[in-house]
Amino acid sequence: MRLAVVVPAFDEEAGIRATLEALRDQEDRDFELVVVDNASRDRTAQVVAEAIERWGEGRWRLVHEPQKGTGAASDTGMRAAIEAGATHLARTDADCLPPPDWTRRVREAFASGDELIAGRLVPRHDDVPVSRVRDGVLRAAVAIASTFGRFRPGNRDPQYLGPYVMTPGCNMAITAELYLRAGGFPRTAIEDLHEDRALVNAVRRLTRSYGSHPEVVVAASARRAHAWGLVRTLGWYADHRYRPEVVDIR
Repeated sequence: MRLAVVVPAFDEEAGIRATLEALRDQEDRDFELVVVDNASRDRTAQVVAEAIERWGEGRWRLVHEPQKGTGAASDTGMRAAIEAGATHLARTDADCLPPPDWTRRVREAFASGDELIAGRLVPRHDDVPVSRVRDGVLRAAVAIASTFGRFRPGNRDPQYLGPYVMTPGCNMAITAELYLRAGGFPRTAIEDLHEDRALVNAVRRLTRSYGSHPEVVVAASARRAHAWGLVRTLGWYADHRYRPEVVDIR
């Protein structure tokens, strides 16, 4: 297995170093890293390049995608990793903190036979205020969103070979072969389409070899919920029923 980790990034100068440090400190360091700078207007690319040079990470690289959009940036990174020889791909985002066992858990999840790995999200506590109560509410909200996904009309189709599994883009993994067969992430902006949902539904038309792996955990930023409130945040993820003027919360 040749594993690559892909991290799309837009205007993450303030926080991406923490994500890079979390990846640098993985127990299983046998992976390549592709960071995709998605036309950032700040020093995101410079922060990444400086970290790669300072830490001597020869298997890490920075690529650029001028077309703004989470789907476009993620697809560019996935395809760059495949072109370089990766057989298995994992993705997290530039505002997330994978714990030290993340890549090891990803590798173990693939060993189960699943070709698409859906990980679990927990809230970060270091970037915006998250009380114990809010932590519990946010975790419950993820469970609610997962339940909603199983009943959402767009996720129900006789052509699907298996049930819907919520697969967050910031904590998922897929074989390179299946990624290409499924067509990859749609090259869209996040305000137009949830690219992770589109990918998992494409996978569901091809195979039953996918599943939820709650042991694969990533701490995700709660800054959207902090800025918009929980109800509006849930509306955003529920087919963009809430559409804010500013999507890229920083």
